[in-house]
Amino acid sequence: MIYKGIHHIALITDDMDKTIRFWRDLLEMRMLAATGDGRNRQYYFEICENAIVSFFEWPEAMNPDEKLHGEPTKKPLAFDHVAIGVENDEALKEMKNLLESAGFWVSPVVDHGFIHSIYSFDPNNIPIEFTTEVKGRSLREIPRMSDRNISDIAREGHGPQPGKRPAPQPGKPKRGQPTG
Repeated sequence: MIYKGIHHIALITDDMDKTIRFWRDLLEMRMLAATGDGRNRQYYFEICENAIVSFFEWPEAMNPDEKLHGEPTKKPLAFDHVAIGVENDEALKEMKNLLESAGFWVSPVVDHGFIHSIYSFDPNNIPIEFTTEVKGRSLREIPRMSDRNISDIAREGHGPQPGKRPAPQPGKPKRGQPTG
C-alpha cells in the first residue's frame, strides 16, 4: 500500500460563513469546493498540495467547549487538535501575529525539540496547532520512542510488523454508508 497523505479531514461547523472567513480569508487557504445537497453542505479548503480540511455545516451542532490542546478530558471527543505545518520559524511568527491581530488567542511558541508550535482555536473552537519542523530533528528523519510507559507492542518497532495484523472482529455491527 502506498499512501499519499491525508486527502482531507472533515470537521463540523454551525456557521459556514464564519468558517469561510477564518480558513479562506484570514488563513488564505483556497476554497476548493462548496458542495451541498439541500440537506447539508461541505466546503473544502486547501492547506497545501497534499492536505485539505473540509467542514460540514450543521446549524444545530453545538461547538465544543474550548479545551486546551493535549489536555486530558472525560468529555466525548473525536480528536484532540488539527496540526498544520508552516515553512519555518519566521512563518510561525507571522501566523501568530496574523491570528492575534484578528483577535484570536494564540499561545507562545512552544519548543517540542523536533518541532516548534503555536496553538489557537478557529471560530468553531476547533483546536489548531501551527508547527514547523526543526532541521535535523524531524520525526521522519529520526523516529522516536521516548514514552516512559511504552507498551510491548509499540516496542516491536516503528514499521508495520509482519503477521501482527488485527484479526477480523466477528459480530461487529455494520454501519451506514459514509457521506464524505
